[in-house]
Amino acid sequence: MHSACPNLIPSEIHSAHELHISVALAWHLGLHSQRRPCAHFGQRANPREVAYLVFEDQRQRLSWLMRVRIVTISFLLGIELSVQQYARFQNLTVVQVPMKFFLAVLVIWCVLDLIYYVLLKISTDYVTQSYMQVVLDLILVSLVVYFTGGLDSYFYLLYPLTVWVASVILPRGGAYLMACVSFIYAGIVLELPYFDLVPFYGLVRPDLKELQLKIAANLVAFLAVAHLGSKLAETLRQTGVELKDLQALNQDIIESLRSGLITTDLNGHILLSNSAAGEILGLPAGSLRHRPIQSLFPQAALQPFGGLSSVRREVVWSDDNEQKKYLGLTVSPLTRNAQTVGYVYNFQDVTQMKQLEREIQLQDRMAAIGRMAAAIAHEIRNPLASIAGSVKLFSGMVGGEAQEQRLIKIVMKESERLNTIINDFLQYSREMKFEFAVVNLSEILEETLTLLRNHPKFDRRYRVIKEVPSTPVLASVDANRIRQVFWNLGDNALKAMPQGGTLSVQVKPQKDHVELLFRDTGAGLTPRQAEKLFEPFQSDFEGGTGLGLAIVYQIVQAHKGSIQAESTRQGCVFRIELPLAAPLQPKDQQPIKVPRVAQP
Repeated sequence: MHSACPNLIPSEIHSAHELHISVALAWHLGLHSQRRPCAHFGQRANPREVAYLVFEDQRQRLSWLMRVRIVTISFLLGIELSVQQYARFQNLTVVQVPMKFFLAVLVIWCVLDLIYYVLLKISTDYVTQSYMQVVLDLILVSLVVYFTGGLDSYFYLLYPLTVWVASVILPRGGAYLMACVSFIYAGIVLELPYFDLVPFYGLVRPDLKELQLKIAANLVAFLAVAHLGSKLAETLRQTGVELKDLQALNQDIIESLRSGLITTDLNGHILLSNSAAGEILGLPAGSLRHRPIQSLFPQAALQPFGGLSSVRREVVWSDDNEQKKYLGLTVSPLTRNAQTVGYVYNFQDVTQMKQLEREIQLQDRMAAIGRMAAAIAHEIRNPLASIAGSVKLFSGMVGGEAQEQRLIKIVMKESERLNTIINDFLQYSREMKFEFAVVNLSEILEETLTLLRNHPKFDRRYRVIKEVPSTPVLASVDANRIRQVFWNLGDNALKAMPQGGTLSVQVKPQKDHVELLFRDTGAGLTPRQAEKLFEPFQSDFEGGTGLGLAIVYQIVQAHKGSIQAESTRQGCVFRIELPLAAPLQPKDQQPIKVPRVAQP
């Protein structure tokens, strides 16, 4: 998840004293009781987090103040030059400003602003810098007001403006203090010329009562600006804190979603995506930004978006390894003020769900077929026995003509093959009984491979490679049934390599299960063959019944395991996973009835 601020305080905080100052300022600024984005939602941030935020906020405010100061100085110079030029052309009576002193004040102000910029880069004592800048600004404002006429100056509003700036960058007490300093400076600017202690640049000298009223009004006005400005600044700070907290919470919610989320503009360019989207698509999350959505979902992107919010579709996604995934995709318009400004793509990986759906459908279909076929098999078996017996009896009655004897042998052979198919199918459709015991799978595999090497079809063209761990691989299984699984897979591997090849067998123990791999170098599987591989009567081998792998699947499922077949560049690999179990007690080693399990 993304965090709204780093977990560590930046390197600018070098001492506990600076940390204490920052936390104290945070207390005065009203940040001490607010939730912060870097704290858990609903909790208060610790002092170091608050110190970090105060440092960042105060630095940003001082940087903002320096920019405002430059704009203000330029504005003052432009206004004064315009007024002087306009008065000269119109013969108006205005304050005769001593331009050399006025320009000198503005130049000093600009130089100080440059010094502030350097201090902001080399010093982290932002509290002292804030007070220093406001006090010096008040001094320069007083000089500007004095040289532009004092009580007649049209720049007198710079005083309340400076007090308002102080309420933004300083705590409430500091704002009140600067209001009092402004009152003192304004009183000095008004009283010194009145008592002829400095030259008077105004148009008309005020009387004493008017001067006193102006000074008293200054105190009330400056304190009112400080109070209202502080309240407004505190409200804005709290609103900003809550907004950042809400933004962080929204970001955490988006990142916590296990479904992929992508938003685009109206042109289909990706604006935002969560980490789950990158995980599902197998792409780095950062690489999705500004990418056209057509490159990800061309089928959905090329269709009109009207009414898509109520439609959920399935699309096929292939990653860089050409591995296909089924994604459930929903597209809905992204609206703002009842106007569509983009689109939201929400998708999930439903590959396993699709596989489960196919398994359930096949199980239902196979259960119905199994019940019907078992009844038919029983009905066929009785007349088949009668036919076989009659043909055998007839063979003894017929003469020795070769053609007739050959036909009788064909009938007998096909009757036996049909009887074998019926026996296999009845075994497949009946309820199996399993006797579970803790055995070493490696030993069972060794015995099966030894029998396989003595198979009538096994010759020099074939080679068996095994990778078996030296330590026993113990699992609670029915040894005879598992031996039947290994034999069928090995026998199928030989049939899949009629010209010869290599059978590789691996045993890989995992944390809670064992993985067994049977890999051959035969012709491999087509997608259609892989989909129906474990269904009955799907054999492509000559003379095969098509029930071997169906029985293998049934046995593996009864052991709470799984089996999958994958086509490789050269051949096919069968992957079996069986759970590793603790050794069973003697009283537990008894026959267990396991219902017939249908295929995927």
